[in-house]
Amino acid sequence: MTTRTVLDGAEISRALTRISHEIIEANKGVRDLVLVGIPTRGSMLARRIADNISRIEGVDVPVGSLDVTMYRDDLAQHPTRTPHPTDMPASVDGVTVVLVDDVLYSGRTVRAALDALGDHGRPKAVRLAALIDRGHRELPIRADYIGKNLPSSREERISVRLTEHDGEDSVTIS
Repeated sequence: MTTRTVLDGAEISRALTRISHEIIEANKGVRDLVLVGIPTRGSMLARRIADNISRIEGVDVPVGSLDVTMYRDDLAQHPTRTPHPTDMPASVDGVTVVLVDDVLYSGRTVRAALDALGDHGRPKAVRLAALIDRGHRELPIRADYIGKNLPSSREERISVRLTEHDGEDSVTIS
């Protein structure tokens, strides 16, 4: 099977910078904004977006990490996943939360994240940022901020590699 790179490190950086600007513009600044990553790589991307926003606006944006393992509706079909720690800001009540994930596919992870987020408070609004949107939604969920739309077949595999976890930045399809 052939593997091809669809985003290299520089392209990922540009996509995250664009997403950062879009979040600032849509939120009319960074007041009452919290970024929440879905582990593993979504949490890393949320941190990078927060760093971009800090450079652009000169203000630190709270960043959290939200494990959705026990909220998934497909645990019976998939082997047990290793839970990651949830590390949320003090409160998400009344703020705009941007959920961040690496790949948006069926929408089931995002549905689980929405359920998990409800256990931490009641945000004013919830938005979704994804580095890759590959389509094939099974639920009526769409991203507000997308790094790259990457139509793919269900048989193809999208792999996001990030320096913090994998030693390099790239998105490949095989």
